[in-house]
Amino acid sequence: MADHALHAPQPIDTIRDDYLALIRRKRTYGAILLAIFIALMTSGFIIADDRNAGGFWDGLHRIFDFPAEVIAEAAQKADQLPAHFVTFLPAMIETLNIAGAATLTGAIGAVVLSLLATRGMAKWPRLIPVFRRMMDIMRAVPEIVIALILIFVLGGGPVPAMIAIAFHTVGALGKLFSEVNENASLKPVEGLESVGANWSQRMWLGVIPQVAPNYVSYALLRFEINIRASAILGFVGAGGIGYELKNAMSWGKGRYDEAAAIFLILFLTIILVDQASSALRNHLTHGAKRGAK
Repeated sequence: MADHALHAPQPIDTIRDDYLALIRRKRTYGAILLAIFIALMTSGFIIADDRNAGGFWDGLHRIFDFPAEVIAEAAQKADQLPAHFVTFLPAMIETLNIAGAATLTGAIGAVVLSLLATRGMAKWPRLIPVFRRMMDIMRAVPEIVIALILIFVLGGGPVPAMIAIAFHTVGALGKLFSEVNENASLKPVEGLESVGANWSQRMWLGVIPQVAPNYVSYALLRFEINIRASAILGFVGAGGIGYELKNAMSWGKGRYDEAAAIFLILFLTIILVDQASSALRNHLTHGAKRGAK
């Protein structure tokens, strides 16, 4: 009887009151966070206005003046846009090459680090925290910071951009790959270990076939991101379409038609890559699920 009394169900009113109290607490926390966010945004705008000698709010109404000038000049020289497309296409191809090489190099490094940082698969289990912190550091450092350092050492060009993007890609993909590894079955690994396979053979034959579709899917997604990153790095002298865009915009009026052509090339390329990689990712993920069934 005592045990039954201890485990007696709570009254409906008590459960409802507890639930309502939980909801009120959650809303209170949400309101506090919203107030903090608004305060930070307001103070940030005030500081930005002060640092800009009070010109932030005064110039806010002119934010669309530059795009309007670019569009107007591009419309006047619309007949020259096809020639500009041909001129800047090699730079766009260079940007794609930078992104592709960085993604491939970064994905290979991410595979190795993710396997070394996954419990149950790591070759040196005691070093798992070390490899995870390595990926955290590589993911935390922005590509542009690495590129600026490499440009100072190696000079301008696509190589510093490729290394900078690959370095960041290792950390970003390594985190995603390690999460995929944790969902893989260890039975094939244990079976290979029982017949004397070494660590590389266990990973290559026991783990990679299970996680390869997700690896490729994440790598394709990262390739899209790296195209944008390589274009941005062109502004600091790392080559590619970003470097051409910087030059066109630096000349000012008279070259805005070239800037418009570069914008269009970059925009269309990103759309095509996004659509193609999305279709391939869907095929890989859904195809893998159908194969498993």
